[in-house]
Amino acid sequence: MDFDALLNEIKPNKIEKQKVESLADSMIDFINNLAQKKGIQTEAILVGSVAKNTWLSGNADIDIFLHFPLETPLADLKEQGLYLGHECIIFMFGKSEERYASHPYVTGYINGYSVDFVPCYLIEDAEQLKSAVDRTILHTHYIKENLKENQIDDVLILKKFMEGIETYGSEFKVGGFAGYLCELLILEYGTFNKVLKAAASQWKKGLIIDLENFGTGGIFADSLIVVDPTDKKRNVAAALTTHKMAEFMVAARNFLKCSTKDTTHNTTNNLEYFQSVTYCNDLDSIKEEFADNGTKTFLIHFNPPEIPSDAIYPQLKKTEMSLSSKLELEGFKVFKSSYWTNESNIALIILEFEVWELPNYKIHEGPMVWDELHQERFLNKYSYGAWVENDRWKVQVPQKNNNAEKMIEFFLKPENIHHLKIGKHLKDEILKNNVITDINEFLSSENVSKELLEFMDDFLNPGKNLWR
Repeated sequence: MDFDALLNEIKPNKIEKQKVESLADSMIDFINNLAQKKGIQTEAILVGSVAKNTWLSGNADIDIFLHFPLETPLADLKEQGLYLGHECIIFMFGKSEERYASHPYVTGYINGYSVDFVPCYLIEDAEQLKSAVDRTILHTHYIKENLKENQIDDVLILKKFMEGIETYGSEFKVGGFAGYLCELLILEYGTFNKVLKAAASQWKKGLIIDLENFGTGGIFADSLIVVDPTDKKRNVAAALTTHKMAEFMVAARNFLKCSTKDTTHNTTNNLEYFQSVTYCNDLDSIKEEFADNGTKTFLIHFNPPEIPSDAIYPQLKKTEMSLSSKLELEGFKVFKSSYWTNESNIALIILEFEVWELPNYKIHEGPMVWDELHQERFLNKYSYGAWVENDRWKVQVPQKNNNAEKMIEFFLKPENIHHLKIGKHLKDEILKNNVITDINEFLSSENVSKELLEFMDDFLNPGKNLWR
């Protein structure tokens, strides 16, 4: 397949490259000059996709690392690195905020570009590693030394394909493929088409890719294992979820089938895989779909805690899974569940039930008939109505929370919330202001944004990203 037209769209042209590189150079010069003036032993360098020429047009995130000598105390590295980052952003008339990875760094928004200023140690190999970010310089060097010029286009095509099918990005919210992982896949297989063919027909859970033949893949237990060629003790694909790996494999098969049809029928449907899928945001259509399912759906909505977004999503997922599991144990049948947040003023957990009403009574099992001590206690409590089934006592007791909404309310009370596995920050917010709402009532409220309706469509129709 000819990707020339696609590359014209996604590959930065000379003007865009010059603009980004000029901005990066000016910031690096400012930091290095200021560091020299202040007697700070550091050097700013460009790393990441911009340095490797593997960034997609219109999506240049500029990563500037300030590397310090290994003997620099960590406290000095943090203080001086943050100072230089903030000063650079002020000089460039940008907006800044501090974030935290393995240690704090500064993010700036300058001339429409996102810029990260990250202090790190200058290491020559992974044995000198002091923090996770120290590897990034090694990654940049490795890709620049090993990725051939013609393979840069294949990296861009692979990234764009993954964007289109929603498997690109290693942050928890996505759980997909990191940019560095995409580059290593091209190094392993050679081209975009060969990556897709391997994923479609050869990949299995636990696959090991070891470019430098370190032989350490067996120490990992992830779905995909790509041994970091700069650090034999690290799996580059550790953040990739089984779900996103499987989605990529399925989409690869579908794309390749479309490519075969293209050759036969002279169509171009497979190019649609490089475009974002369209989700419905029509309120009436979403309401109708929920009604057609014949299920019952509740939402728990609350204010998200004021913590970094990367920390919100794991806590939402943990809470959603725990609540769904507890409801199943109580006899309710959860059809589907998920979570969503706009990261500012609303977070929600959605639970769609196949069974949401239970009988007024349930069977409570007692002890074995020959367990005299426990039998006596059981009969003292249930002296009337108990019976023996086989060799065990049973009794019919009222079911206190016999519908799903009541059961959710029960679990979210301060005295009962300990039954759930829930993040500390999320727990505080849920206890403060949670509201449990039926889906119809919620969709009739003022809380429903375009983005939220699109999430609802994705919830109702999972897998839209896999087909074109």
